[in-house]
Amino acid sequence: MAHLLHIDSSIRGEQSVSRRLTARAVTGWRAANPDGTVTYRDLGRNPLPHLDEAGALARMLPADQHTPAQRASWQLTEELVDEVKRADTVLLGLPLYNYGAPSSVKAWVDHLIAAGLSYDPTTNAGLLGGRDFIVLASRGGGYSPGTPREGWDHASPWLPHGLSLTGLEPRLIACELSLAPVTPAMAELIPLHEESLAAAERAIDELWVPAPTVA
Repeated sequence: MAHLLHIDSSIRGEQSVSRRLTARAVTGWRAANPDGTVTYRDLGRNPLPHLDEAGALARMLPADQHTPAQRASWQLTEELVDEVKRADTVLLGLPLYNYGAPSSVKAWVDHLIAAGLSYDPTTNAGLLGGRDFIVLASRGGGYSPGTPREGWDHASPWLPHGLSLTGLEPRLIACELSLAPVTPAMAELIPLHEESLAAAERAIDELWVPAPTVA
């Protein structure tokens, strides 16, 4: 049975463009997989604890030597890795905050990097590959080639590197200038935002469209 792991991370609630995009994607996935199941995690409303000393040591010590705090951190990592392993499709909403990924997404990635759970400590082979990982990114400004802030998006390029040990390989669909409709100084950029949003929505709608059969 098909299983989708749906993760949101925006802190903008109903105003969030990334949440709008992931909701659209889930609708398309459900239509293509009517018998499938969905696991939902909201990193924006319920952020994970960042790795601390206990979490770091939990990765270096045998389980039978864990303190209660180390055991709790390791059990959370096991839970998060298991969520990914149960899914054949992972869907992540990725807004851009201060030119980087939300800290909640960084915490999620840090928890996923665990020897023996997400990668083989002997060979460094990833253990989470073989599933579709779709990232729906939203950016308040413009970061496309030729724009003044080209290269300032440090979230989208970082993610595949951050998860490289696990074998997860993100497919990115992005929408830019999402702040234009609510920022008077950006009003002239609204048509460009609408164009970018429409392109992202088209790409999402095509994700689970069956390929035409050839007679």
